Amino acid sequence: MNSRTHSVFPLTATAAALLAAFGSAGAAEDDEITQLTKPESTVSVGAGYVDSDGARFGQYTGMHKSGGYGLFDVDILKRDEATGTWFKLNGRNLGLDNRELKLEHNRQGDWGYSIDFSQTPRYEPYTVNTAVTGIGSANLTIPAVSTAGTPTQLQTKREAIGFGFSKVLPGNWDVQVRFRNEEKDGERLFARGTTGGTGRFEFTPEPIHSTTRQYEATVGYTGERLQLSGGYYGTTYDNKNTALNFTGGHADLATFNPIALPPDNQSHQLHLSGGYNFTTTTRSTFKVAYTKATQNDAFITGANVPLAPGIGANLAGRVDTTLVQAGITARPMPKLSLLANLRYEDRDDRTPVRLYNTLATGTSTFNGENEPRSIKKTSGKLEASYALPMNFRLTGGLDYEEKDRSASPVRIVSHRDKTDETSYRVELRHTMSETVTGALAYVHSDRGGSDFLTTVLNNGTAGSNLIAPIHLADRKRDKVRLSVNWTPTEQLGLQFMLEEAQDKYSPRNGLDLGPQKGKAQNYSVDASYTFSEKWQAMAWASHNDNRMDQTSAVSASAAQIWAAALRNRGDAFGLGVQGKPNSRLEIGADLSHSNITDEYRQEAVTGTARTSLPEVSTKLTSLKLFGKYALQKNAGLRLDYIYDRFNTNDWTWTTWTYIDGTTLTQSPTQTVNFLGISYYYKWQ
Repeated sequence: MNSRTHSVFPLTATAAALLAAFGSAGAAEDDEITQLTKPESTVSVGAGYVDSDGARFGQYTGMHKSGGYGLFDVDILKRDEATGTWFKLNGRNLGLDNRELKLEHNRQGDWGYSIDFSQTPRYEPYTVNTAVTGIGSANLTIPAVSTAGTPTQLQTKREAIGFGFSKVLPGNWDVQVRFRNEEKDGERLFARGTTGGTGRFEFTPEPIHSTTRQYEATVGYTGERLQLSGGYYGTTYDNKNTALNFTGGHADLATFNPIALPPDNQSHQLHLSGGYNFTTTTRSTFKVAYTKATQNDAFITGANVPLAPGIGANLAGRVDTTLVQAGITARPMPKLSLLANLRYEDRDDRTPVRLYNTLATGTSTFNGENEPRSIKKTSGKLEASYALPMNFRLTGGLDYEEKDRSASPVRIVSHRDKTDETSYRVELRHTMSETVTGALAYVHSDRGGSDFLTTVLNNGTAGSNLIAPIHLADRKRDKVRLSVNWTPTEQLGLQFMLEEAQDKYSPRNGLDLGPQKGKAQNYSVDASYTFSEKWQAMAWASHNDNRMDQTSAVSASAAQIWAAALRNRGDAFGLGVQGKPNSRLEIGADLSHSNITDEYRQEAVTGTARTSLPEVSTKLTSLKLFGKYALQKNAGLRLDYIYDRFNTNDWTWTTWTYIDGTTLTQSPTQTVNFLGISYYYKWQ
């Protein structure tokens, strides 16, 4: 179990993860051999109880309300030693909303097929208090005036079923076929509204009722020198709701009726990849792929849909993507290793440009036309590694990336067609002893590009040109990384990591607006200790600190310039222990805590004083305990306890109210206790 991730794990999986993390190497080898020769099957049945509501605790499991829940897991393994045929049936969380079930049947080196089913819920962590009705459908009724609402739970549920088949063919060939169908239903946060001086937004939750299908067929060849894999991959997306319709609502928003929902689309890809061994020390790889994605769903119709004449019945959207990639690795000398990679991707947006909105005025930042987004990306890598005396190894590398984008001159932010970034890196790795290894790496990156384009308004006059995306800005980055692995004894293992990066941005205009500088710090330490064959423990801690300073302006003058010192920092730690006091009893505990804070620190550089947005801090604490008691050799009881605490001062929704009266709220402190007991039975 990754104790740095705050989520609810299945109870039986929690124990398995702890055993995997803390089990001794010798026991793991014995278990692996036993599993291969005499597979063991297990079934576990029980019940759990949650003592209080916890929207965050049960967001993806369904255990978001207090009450009882069923616990049911199954893992059946059968092997026919005479034919080498395996039968596997694995069921996880079958008593909860996030259930998974997979059946596999295969004969080693010959054939195999599988069928799997999964269900994934997502419960909106905010309580929606609204008087809007029709939620979940494509027809909503909205109060004309602000109205106090009643609590409503928004949620989505994904149900997916997949099929797979594989067959080994004569002559070193094989074939694989896969299909997956996913149904998604529910509703999610959405709003209709206008910005500007009369900005108003109404709560109009989007109905979710769609089907996504994936198709895949590949043929492979494995020879002594040549390996190939090629085939087809396709997807389709079908939205059962084409538009969202409204009754009632504010008069200023009446023209926004209906509103189109995500349209149907599809994609088809042909691909071929492979490798060739020129010699035992030289190997090349390649990949080519062509993808055609289209979106030709019919436009919605309605009295308020301002579609200009001559645009056709649908978007006729089409994006063709071509990918070519090649690489080679070689060891021309025993101490020297070389690597080279080259990758080219052309995303060609062939969607026709047409006028869709005739309401564009001369002073607007849009001209009513759709904007195709084409991009060409070229990247390459060169690397050399050489073994030096005294157990040192020196590695040097060069990375290059260039992007060429399309853009319309009528836009709200500045833009540049091309960016290019070159990175130089060097690493020195040293094996100081059989128990200590370390590496020190340094990377310098320099990003530039073509001149920034001057934005224009719809009437051709110059725009403000005050804002440019951070990912397009000129930047120099210096990063250093130190890592150490130390095993002072057979029982104790330690890993240390330190990484720091400094970013410097070049001024973009005379007002020196945009990103100024950035900084990132990441530190971590991990430790594991084996007290004996029956007792093991682990601990870890991490610190992350990311900063970005930037400036902006209200108008194209120095009269009002403000700055923001953005910062995200997080501290986390975890402790775990697992042991077996006697032959019948096995126990374990895992504690984790994290504290994540976002700071904005806004202030005026010139002009009227500015009040900064308050910081947002979120703390997560989780304690998991388990105990297994063997009633007999192949059966027993398992007890699980989980303490989960979520605390935040997130102000995002606390002061916001839609004009129809809808509000979103959450409890700033959510404490949940879970207790589960289950009976397990094993057989071979």
